[in-house]
Amino acid sequence: MKMTDLIQLKKEKKTLSKDMINYMIKNYTSGKIPDYQMSSMAMAILLNGMTDEETSNLAIAMKDSGDIIDLTDIDGIKVDKHSTGGVGDKTSLIIGPIIAHYNLKFAKMSGRGLGHTGGTIDKLESIPGFKVELSKSDFINQVKKINIAIIGQSKNIAPADKKLYALRDVSATIDSMPLIASSIMSKKLASGSDVIVLDVKVGQGAFMKNIKKAEELANLMVKIGYRANKKVSAVLTNMNQPLGNYVGNALEIFEVINTLKGNGPEDLNEVVKEIVVQILINSNVFKNKKIASIDVDNVLKSGEAYKYFEKMVHSQGGNVESLKDFHKQFAINKKEIYSDYDGWINEINALKIGNAAMILGAGRQIKSDKIDHSVGIQLNVKVGMKIKKGNLLATIYHNNKGLKESDKLLRESIVINESPSKKQKMIYKVIKK
Repeated sequence: MKMTDLIQLKKEKKTLSKDMINYMIKNYTSGKIPDYQMSSMAMAILLNGMTDEETSNLAIAMKDSGDIIDLTDIDGIKVDKHSTGGVGDKTSLIIGPIIAHYNLKFAKMSGRGLGHTGGTIDKLESIPGFKVELSKSDFINQVKKINIAIIGQSKNIAPADKKLYALRDVSATIDSMPLIASSIMSKKLASGSDVIVLDVKVGQGAFMKNIKKAEELANLMVKIGYRANKKVSAVLTNMNQPLGNYVGNALEIFEVINTLKGNGPEDLNEVVKEIVVQILINSNVFKNKKIASIDVDNVLKSGEAYKYFEKMVHSQGGNVESLKDFHKQFAINKKEIYSDYDGWINEINALKIGNAAMILGAGRQIKSDKIDHSVGIQLNVKVGMKIKKGNLLATIYHNNKGLKESDKLLRESIVINESPSKKQKMIYKVIKK
């Protein structure tokens, strides 16, 4: 078997067998297949596509290229949740404690943020003392004890995907649907979970800008999960405006605490509830979606799940006392933005808000950038709201870095019209096998 033969087959729109894909990934990971040949294959896949079976085999081969997390020592149903990335997306930190409340096991490895989207691990590190690295035994023992642990992603999870992703980034093959789906699912399949729910973001602040493309990706990932004998659902959610009212690491932890205590914003509650309901249905905790939804709503309102967040923070070395007044972790300097007009909020551009937060220091433009956990943006408005001249639109928390540019982006992102605009729909569709 030769890599040139495989490239030729894909160039001719032929199907690659499972053995061919395994050969390709194994030898690319070990360095026997050079980047220029894999780059050629990636372009052939981009132009000619892959069947669902090929894409599934690619995801599984990349999963098998590195460590696979063995969670068999943990009794009960193990759950994972993945988001394709958005602005103000702190849902994992709310969903995990709720799942723990239902005695399911939330053993999650999360990543750091890059670009305009925030990383779950960066947010957790805004809690004083919180350790995002645990040994395998400590990770498993914590989940056994309190049903939840969230740690940084292992360096040897799906190494083939890391190599291929870096190559795609410099070879104009990022937007290949089979390569996107197999990249995401290779890491999710390696997580060792029984049930996976995918939050596929759609809109200005998401990787997928339109519903048609997002639905195509979601369907493909669900099929990969099915072929790998996992229960997988995908929820298509709105990312045209930031999720919730806070963007930035410590700011989002503050909103996580409030939401778990029953005081979360409507849009964030809605997305959290839908994802949790899908997890509970797939885990056979409830058979009826309506009953599950009512129960989750009650858990959110009652604040019952918050204690699991506290337990996780305590178990991972975080300062639980700091959670009581977490606004004290915000940057001291702030700038308030007021409306110059009467009217209705017509648009809050999530991409511009995410970039504004990144410029302040809340995110990374390159991987080596240092995060400032204390900076970010608080939004006081949502699309569809009626406002008057002089109303507070947003507050920037800053440390004298990037304020002028961030201020400009923030003002550009909030569009006010003279006529009313519709409140935005948060859940577009649920996809399952």
